Amino acid sequence: MSWQVNYALENVRKVPRVTSAEHVHGDAIKITVHNQPDVLAVISNAYTITAELATQYHQEFPDMDFLCGYRKECVWEGGAIRYLEDNTIGWGSAGTLSSAISTGNAKTAAHKEYVFSYRLIRQLRCIMNIVREFDRVLTVNLSSGCTLRIGMILDYEPTADAVRTLWDRFGPVDIVWNINPNGNPTQNAIEAGRQLGCKVVKWDELKTLLQSS
Repeated sequence: MSWQVNYALENVRKVPRVTSAEHVHGDAIKITVHNQPDVLAVISNAYTITAELATQYHQEFPDMDFLCGYRKECVWEGGAIRYLEDNTIGWGSAGTLSSAISTGNAKTAAHKEYVFSYRLIRQLRCIMNIVREFDRVLTVNLSSGCTLRIGMILDYEPTADAVRTLWDRFGPVDIVWNINPNGNPTQNAIEAGRQLGCKVVKWDELKTLLQSS
C-alpha cells in the first residue's frame, strides 16, 4: 500500500459519519458513509495532475467518484479539471475529499481552496469567457475586448517570493489575486508585482479592475 493511500485511509476514517474506509487496489479506496452512497476515491501522489493522468486513473477505475491530489503542493492542469468535471468526478485536495464526504457531494466537489473564488469571478457580467489553465491560473476575456491572465495566491499575507514563485511556475500574469479573505498582500509583494509588470490585489480591487478594463 502506498504512503498516500495509507495516510488517506487514516484521515478519512476520522471524518464524521464515515463507517468504514478500505483499500481496494492500487491507489483506490472505498469509503462507506452513513445514509450516503459509497465513495470510490483515487489517491494520487503526483505533483501535477494532467488530463492524461486523470484519464488513466478513470480508465483504471471506471467507477471513480473523486480524484484526490494528496500532496499539499499538487497542481491541477485545466485539461484535467475539464475532463473530471465533464465526467462528473470530484477533484481536489485531501481536505476537499473530507468535506465532500461530509456533505455527500463527492462526484461534484471541486478544490476547496479555489472553488469560492472561481465561482465569484464567474458571476461578473463583464466577463465573457474564462479559460482555466490551472487550478489557480485563469485567462479571462472581458466585454471590452480585453484579455487578462490572473493567478491566484492563497497565502494569508503573500510575500514578494510568493509572487515571484507564481510567475516562475506558471508564467507571466497580468494580475495576482490574493484570494485569502483574512489577509492582505505585503508591500514587498505589491512591489515585486510592479517590477514584474502585474498588479497584486484583493477581490474589491480586482472587481474594479475587471469592470473598468
